[in-house]
Amino acid sequence: MVRKMVGPNGISASALAREVDIPQQSLSRWLRDANVVDESVTSEISTEYERTMSKKRPQDKSAEEKLKIVIEAEAVADDQLGAFLRRNGIHEAQLREWRSMMLSGLQKPARPSSKTSGEARRIHELEKEVLRKDKALAEAAAILILQKKVQSIWGGEDEPTDKKNGK
Repeated sequence: MVRKMVGPNGISASALAREVDIPQQSLSRWLRDANVVDESVTSEISTEYERTMSKKRPQDKSAEEKLKIVIEAEAVADDQLGAFLRRNGIHEAQLREWRSMMLSGLQKPARPSSKTSGEARRIHELEKEVLRKDKALAEAAAILILQKKVQSIWGGEDEPTDKKNGK
């Protein structure tokens, strides 16, 4: 199995695992244990990986780095864009997002339209009216409570009073 994975015509451990129905982890371990991987091939692969992969994750890049990548990407031909993105360690969706962020930062800030300010003025007027009516309602409730207290203390107007002079 190790011989099938080694050499210029060697197949990957996962492909061999599917072919012979042996777990891929076992095949990979056997390959490591056999220590047949040529050191020059390993160093070449790791050098290529380090060259193509950026040290920083895309979310760790500064705004200047993102701007630089967006500008450089505009100059890259469409057929070379994939290689450019791999070199920089980003996805095309991230590039589109960064580009839209850059463009939105360059646009003029939107001023509130007269319709919006008119609506805001109307909302302010209505809020003032609601506040005034709330105060009036609270005052009316206080007056009703006082009237009930007065009636309970002094009696109501409908109750008959004693007529001492007989009239």
